Amino acid sequence: MAQFRTALLTSGVATSLLALAACSEPSLPEEAGYGPNPILPEPTSSWLPTIKVADAIGWKPGEKPVAANGAQVTAFATGLQHPRWLYELPNGDVLVAESDAPPKPDDKQDGVRAWVQGLFMKKAGSKTPSANRITLLRDGNGDGIAETKSVFLENLTSPFGMALIGDQLFIANADAIVRVPYVTGETRSAARPVKVADLPAGRNHHWTKSLLADPDGSKLYVGVGSNSNVGENGMAEEEQRAAVLEIDARSGATQVFASGLRNPVGIDWNPTTKELWVAVNERDEIGDDLVPDYMTSVKRDGFYGWPYSYFGQHVDKRIEPSRPDLVAKAIKPDYALGSHSASLGFTFVKDGRMGQAYAGGAFVGQHGSWNRERPVGYRVIFVPFTEGKPAGMPRPILTGFLNEKGEARGRPVGVLVDQRNGLLVADDVGNAIWRVTVPSS
Repeated sequence: MAQFRTALLTSGVATSLLALAACSEPSLPEEAGYGPNPILPEPTSSWLPTIKVADAIGWKPGEKPVAANGAQVTAFATGLQHPRWLYELPNGDVLVAESDAPPKPDDKQDGVRAWVQGLFMKKAGSKTPSANRITLLRDGNGDGIAETKSVFLENLTSPFGMALIGDQLFIANADAIVRVPYVTGETRSAARPVKVADLPAGRNHHWTKSLLADPDGSKLYVGVGSNSNVGENGMAEEEQRAAVLEIDARSGATQVFASGLRNPVGIDWNPTTKELWVAVNERDEIGDDLVPDYMTSVKRDGFYGWPYSYFGQHVDKRIEPSRPDLVAKAIKPDYALGSHSASLGFTFVKDGRMGQAYAGGAFVGQHGSWNRERPVGYRVIFVPFTEGKPAGMPRPILTGFLNEKGEARGRPVGVLVDQRNGLLVADDVGNAIWRVTVPSS
C-alpha cells in the first residue's frame, strides 16, 4: 500500500483524480433540498465521487464571520485546537471538546478509495492530531468574551458530547462513555474518568458520539454514526451503529433507541413537544442533490431507512441484499437540510432566549460539503418552528466562512444558545468560538 501511495502521488495521479472528481451533473437550486418535501432527483453514480473541498486557510487577524439580520458577532474564544462541540454548565461556564478522529487500527483501513478521499479531507482541515481534551471557558464579566481558558480534562479519546447529571459530568469518548465528579466553579478536574459504558469503536468511519441526558437524569442518549457510507464494510460492523443508543446512567446498560440514522450528530429535546430530535448526515456518492441531510423527531424503536432506503422509502439500489421488509417500515424525516451540507450542530432555542423571533426554533451548524460540485453549507442557519414543528424555510444567521476564492476560513460545527441569550458556534477550522447576539435579546 505504501508503494502504491508513493507512486500515486509522484506520478501526479492524485491531481488527475481531483480533476475527474470535480466533474458532476448540474445541481438543483440549493433550496430544493430543504423542507418537509425536498426534491429528490434520480440517483447518479461514477467510479470516483465528486470531491470539491474548500481549502482550509483559517482567519486573518481582524476577520470574522458575517452575522445576518442586524445581529452582531464577536470572538468568544480563539487559539483553540479543532473545537468541535460545546456544553454550558449551570454556572455559565462553557466546556469545549477539542477533538478529532482517533487513529484507525491497521486491520480497519478503508482502502484506496477512502484514502484518496482522506487526502482531500485533510485539505479541508480535518484529520489533524486530536487534542483529546475538554477546555473550560469563562466569561466572568459578561462582556461576551471568555477571559478564562483552562484545560478542564485531558488525555481523553476523541471526546465529543458532554452532559451533567447532578454532580457527575458524563463525556462521550469515541469508544466509551466516561464520567468524572464535578464541583461548581472548578476550572480543572483532577479526577480520573470512570467508564460507564462501551461505545462502538474500531474502524470509526464516523467517530463523533453526541450525548444528551433525559430530564430526570436517569438515561443518556448517544448518537452513533455508521461504520461506512452505505454498509460497504458489511452489516456486521454496524451493530449498535447508525443509531441513537439509550444508556442507563447508573448501570451503563445499553439498548438501541432508534436505528437507520446514518450519522446522527446534533441531538436535543424539542421544548414544545418534549420529543427527542436529531440532525442526521445522510449518504454520499449518488449525485449532487442526493441525499438531503435532515433533522427529525425520533421515535422509540423507529427505523429511518439507512442503508436500504433514504428520506422514507426511496430505495438505494446499491445495497445488496435488499431489505424490502425494512424499507416498508422506514420513517420519513420531518425536515430536509440540504444534500451534503454536513449539518452537524443542532440545538433548540429554549426558555425564551434570544427573543420571540427565535422562540422554539432550531439553529443548525452546517460544516460544509465535499461531495458536491457547488459548495453548500459553511454557515449556521435558523429554522423557525410553530407548535413544535418546522414552519418555513431556513434563514442564514452566520455566513462568510468561505472567502471570495472559495477557501474555508472556518467551518461551523457545534451550536449552543447560552444563558445570556447569545448563540455560540464552534469553528473547527478557525479554531475559535464565535458568539452571535441579536437585537431582540
